[in-house]
Amino acid sequence: MEKKSGVSHLFITIFVHCFSTSMVAPAITDVTMSAVCPGRDECSLAIYLSGFQQAIIGLGTLVMMPLVGNLSDKYGRKALLTVPITLSIIPLAILAYSRSRNFFYAYYVLRTLTAMVCEGSIHCLSLAYVADNVPPGRRASVFGIFSGIVSGAFVCGTISARFISTSAAFQAATAGSIISAVYMRIFLPESVRDEDLYTPILSSKAEISASCEESTKKLQVFKRLPSIDDMVHLLKSSPTFSQAAIVAFLSNLADAGLQGSMMYYLKAKFHFNKNQFADLMVIAGIAGTISQLIMMPVLAPTVGEARLLSFGLLFGCVHMFLYSVAWSSWVPYAAAVFSILSVFSHPCLRTIVSKQVASNEQGKAQGCISGICSFANLVSPLAFSPLTGDCRFSSA
Repeated sequence: MEKKSGVSHLFITIFVHCFSTSMVAPAITDVTMSAVCPGRDECSLAIYLSGFQQAIIGLGTLVMMPLVGNLSDKYGRKALLTVPITLSIIPLAILAYSRSRNFFYAYYVLRTLTAMVCEGSIHCLSLAYVADNVPPGRRASVFGIFSGIVSGAFVCGTISARFISTSAAFQAATAGSIISAVYMRIFLPESVRDEDLYTPILSSKAEISASCEESTKKLQVFKRLPSIDDMVHLLKSSPTFSQAAIVAFLSNLADAGLQGSMMYYLKAKFHFNKNQFADLMVIAGIAGTISQLIMMPVLAPTVGEARLLSFGLLFGCVHMFLYSVAWSSWVPYAAAVFSILSVFSHPCLRTIVSKQVASNEQGKAQGCISGICSFANLVSPLAFSPLTGDCRFSSA
């Protein structure tokens, strides 16, 4: 019952956090364009800035994700989850105060730095927390429910952004992120902790007398930190794990290229603004919520994660193809509907990975996959940003 309660508190924490961050997603493109190229619908500089930020974040998270996942195996998920949830408040607070040119660039720099730790780590640690508390046979369904909660929060946040001003959206997002961090620290129970390495803040006299062993323990901690060799060993440990890593890289390479350029493309070709972006996100979010909360818990035990992963990747390809050939402003809305099945791929992939390692290596495994996804995010802008930035789109 305690484990179930812990997962419930995690779901509430993630819902509030994702709800808050989703409120500002539709407005970021307009804020960027207003600060960098005011009064224009096309701006190559904004695309290059976004691509550069994505590449730097990908480079940082490539290093940080395996480290964060490994440390969470030793010191617990909650302790490590506190860091990214808290850091994510800072960039939101800057734009909540002002969205002028100088404040935008301050946000840009701090967002880049904090996202090296925050980007992906919240999701990675949350999945490791779920894997700690859910038996292997039920993980696909619970991972799907977790992804559905994220999608539901995304829908609610995006709908809220549709009806409130940009300034109010950033202020509400900042307040919600703070509430999420406070709720987690108060109610979320710890999941995993290595008792050999953990040292409480208030030590007893017996522990103080054993201080001569402190340097040895610190050396052990240093030796246990992940390295490239550790990741290579993990990839070689199972053919299924290595195949999942390849799929994760290629899938995220395509997704990052689409997400990094799609809004600028739609703004240039169809003159979309915050409201149209919000409508698209709501459609995709509702489709994802329905599929992950309702369809996946039913299909996963019968169809299996591997087949659902194949279906998800197939419909993801259809989703991207429709965007690439959009000839009218209604086509992107139709393409968003195909995310109802494309969202299967991520929770299924993570479930397959979680079954390849022991319970005390969930953080390391999820961190390794997150690091590979981050590497894809690093590579993607190098190819897609020049292609998008140099294009000129005719208006519909």
